[in-house]
Amino acid sequence: MIAERIQPVATNARSVRVPARAPRWVVPLVKTLLVFTDVGLVSLSFVGAFYIRHYESIVHRAASGTLSWSREFAPYAVLLPLVSPIRLLLLRYYDLYRVRGEFSFVDDMARIFKATAIGSLLIVAATFMYRSGVAYRTFSYSRGIFIFDFLLALLSIGSVRVLLRGAQILVRRRGVNLIPTLIVGRGAEASQCIREMRARPELGYRVIGLVENGPFDSGAPSYFEGVPVIGDLKSLPDLIRESGANEVIISDPSVPGEALFEVMIQTGRRRGVEFRIAPTLLNCLPSKTEIDQVGSLPMVTLFRSPLSSAARIVKRSADLIIASLALLILAPLWLLIALLIKLDSRGAVFYKQERVGMDGRVFLFFKFRTMHAGASDELHREVYEKNIKGTVEANAGGEVVPVFGKVQNDPRITGIGKWLRKTSMDEIPQLLNVLRGEMSIVGPRPPIPYEVEGYDIWHRKRLDMKPGITGLWQVSGRNKLRFDEMVRADLFYIENWSIWLDIKIILLTLPAIWHGEGR
Repeated sequence: MIAERIQPVATNARSVRVPARAPRWVVPLVKTLLVFTDVGLVSLSFVGAFYIRHYESIVHRAASGTLSWSREFAPYAVLLPLVSPIRLLLLRYYDLYRVRGEFSFVDDMARIFKATAIGSLLIVAATFMYRSGVAYRTFSYSRGIFIFDFLLALLSIGSVRVLLRGAQILVRRRGVNLIPTLIVGRGAEASQCIREMRARPELGYRVIGLVENGPFDSGAPSYFEGVPVIGDLKSLPDLIRESGANEVIISDPSVPGEALFEVMIQTGRRRGVEFRIAPTLLNCLPSKTEIDQVGSLPMVTLFRSPLSSAARIVKRSADLIIASLALLILAPLWLLIALLIKLDSRGAVFYKQERVGMDGRVFLFFKFRTMHAGASDELHREVYEKNIKGTVEANAGGEVVPVFGKVQNDPRITGIGKWLRKTSMDEIPQLLNVLRGEMSIVGPRPPIPYEVEGYDIWHRKRLDMKPGITGLWQVSGRNKLRFDEMVRADLFYIENWSIWLDIKIILLTLPAIWHGEGR
């Protein structure tokens, strides 16, 4: 009689945590090197295209020994500052700097071709619109150079990506650069995921644990397809934190939609965790999804931005431009406000607070301090609890001029703080949050974590977009709106976003601040 070895029950998520095979700085370093390599390649491709077409010298050495661009290449040299940014932006747009997760050589080559082709068209358009400034306005550029530039850029960038992907395959087969992954469910989909990811490490995933859909049954088998069962869906946020998982695949079609959404809100962007869902679960998808493939398995990735890639680039570019200009223009005002705050009361100039951003990600929110140092938030908590519930006591004003979500005659506010709040000047430091990518110029109001705890499911949809310094809720009368009305304004903005809507809201915000209606 052969004694069968009993496998231990792996209910502790910490026991499946996989030690890192490479330091955390390796991936950022690879991406940085890839960017610098691309800058060099696109520059060399453009210079090489000129040399192939004209077979003439690129540089000229003066009698004094100094080097400069040759007379023939000078009209093309002034285009170099345009070439590199255009190429890099297109490569970033087509997600060609991603080194984690699955990849396909065919997919990569198709995206490189699109990025290079569109980049060449934009370079040609920019060249013939700009005409290299006044000095070369009448110069006739050679079409052949742009064709050779496209071919050289396509070949060089493609070769580097092939080498990078080849290196990734080699290291992944040695257990490096694999994403720690949890599977929810025990069915056929889960079995197929586990088997394929185990058989093909080049896909970039390591399944470290399985999560039960429903209460954890200590009497059930402790392993599924050789993977330890570490808990149930209810405890998934804790399991993700303790196991160090970076990705969760939902394979069970009976997962309740509300429970799944609750888990995603708690753990999605806060820890940089990706959620993927099997196609059989399309009935509970939120609006932010993206369909791609892991090996031969179709997957739906959750928590993608409601904006298209092009819209995200437009909105982010506008945010960076506006925030940068505003910071430069308002720099003297910063110094004046900082001095007034220091003279008015003791404490720091800036107030930092945790706020909840897109997809439940918590970030540090900056404001000028308007309250006495060490002031308690209990008053604000009570007001917001009433506001979210919609009780009569939520109105701190009157029937004619209602005031919601605000503590009237707040004793915590300093003298200068009242003026800063009335003019919304206390919100100027949020421009730093915009530059850091945590906020946008226009968007939903960023809630405090204890506010989100009181949200209903439909309220959480306002977390689908980055919060903003201003928004539809502000120009509609921020404190004159009930909480549900404010959420509906945010949802309308999210569903109907356009750059023109942002411009309109910004223009409407200025008179609201001027008349002191921001608060």
